[in-house]
Amino acid sequence: MRTRDTFDVMTSALAVACDGVAAFGGIMLAAWIRLYSGWFELPRGMPPQSLYLYGAGVATLLLLFIFGVLGLYRRPQWGHFPEKVPRLVRAVALSILLALALGNIIRTEPPFARLVIALSFLTVTGLILLERNVLFQLERHWARHRTSKKSVLVLGNGPIAARLLRTLEREHRFRARVTAFLSIGNEPADEGVPTELVKGNMDALPGLLSGGTVDEVILANPSALPHETMVEIILACERNMVQFLMVPDMFRMLTSSMELQTLDGIPMLGVGKWPLDHFWNRMTKRAEDIVCAVVGLLVSAPMMAVAAVLIKRESPGPVFYGQERCGEKGKPFMLYKLRTMRVDAEEESGPVWTSENDPRRTRIGAFLRRHNLDEFPQFWNVLKGDMSVVGPRPERPHFVEQFKDMIGLYMWRHASKPGITGWAQVNGYRGDTSLKERIRHDLFYLENWSLSLDFKVLAKTLGARKNAY
Repeated sequence: MRTRDTFDVMTSALAVACDGVAAFGGIMLAAWIRLYSGWFELPRGMPPQSLYLYGAGVATLLLLFIFGVLGLYRRPQWGHFPEKVPRLVRAVALSILLALALGNIIRTEPPFARLVIALSFLTVTGLILLERNVLFQLERHWARHRTSKKSVLVLGNGPIAARLLRTLEREHRFRARVTAFLSIGNEPADEGVPTELVKGNMDALPGLLSGGTVDEVILANPSALPHETMVEIILACERNMVQFLMVPDMFRMLTSSMELQTLDGIPMLGVGKWPLDHFWNRMTKRAEDIVCAVVGLLVSAPMMAVAAVLIKRESPGPVFYGQERCGEKGKPFMLYKLRTMRVDAEEESGPVWTSENDPRRTRIGAFLRRHNLDEFPQFWNVLKGDMSVVGPRPERPHFVEQFKDMIGLYMWRHASKPGITGWAQVNGYRGDTSLKERIRHDLFYLENWSLSLDFKVLAKTLGARKNAY
């Protein structure tokens, strides 16, 4: 049963109150800067201060309404605060624009100073981000010290069940505690599931539900149960007023929302559009790529010059190394790197991944790889449009042909341009590491893309040396 958590209600109401104070204060601060600080020449026919008070009140109510419509008061909230900044900035900008339009319709005499409106965007945004960050940290602190409200029963004790346990233990704002697991079918047990929490198999479910100690049931692996059994579980949960959730089987590696469409009355469920399927998001990312590529080439040019001298001194052959990779929609392109191996590195072995202490590397090559410096020439690939700064790392056609039939959803990582760095790489999944985990991270990035996520990946790239060989 879905229960209304008073903690969520209180934190949501607190966010409304704090946003209102920040918005009103930001507008009045902008009015003070323009009219009373002495920093600007006073306009002719200056409106009375009471008019700005009324205007700030109306604009604040409008902002709270926009924030509510955009879902910015939904609780619980999780994730990281930088991921929420773009939505907050867009919401403030939309609120200011609508307030400006409303002001033009009403028209006061004398009119509001235009600079006040422009300054309001900066002051309101600054105060909103400041108070929202403080609230975000407070909510996390309060949630960590509150008693868990929901008792969760997980059906399954395999890898997905273990991952659910780790997530709920890590994210206190869910305020949920896994109290029991039930094994299902022939699914092998995962070592991440404590054996003392496994309360038997599916035969124990009716007793656990009727005992009144379970608030939520999560089916971790629907493929392990027949359809009829799944329906029985849902009905049993309904009879006991217990909420039922499940990890969708065919999309279990994905985290995006589902999209429901109808064709002549026939409902069809599919994966919703990803952020980079939208035109403006693609334009924004391309603008980001161009700026980063130009800056990257300018900054890295002296370092590449030094590296070129060292590469030539240690090993005969070219400084730059070109290798065919698969890009967006699987289209091949030539990727450029600083050469880090002998010229004849793959004459005997053929295409293989690098490994730790790979004997084919040169000494300067090992250093360049360890510090990700060999990737600098790929800024040229980004400027050409073959790559993005952040995205799934491009793979060689030889390996793509191997993996596309071996690993489900592998080709979906080619839905957008590959990147110099990526979410999988900064989390240590590069080289000869788990392909499934790498793909899961790549798909997470594509489904949750935002500028703030790109900046987070770029920041983590500076210190990402795990499996860099």
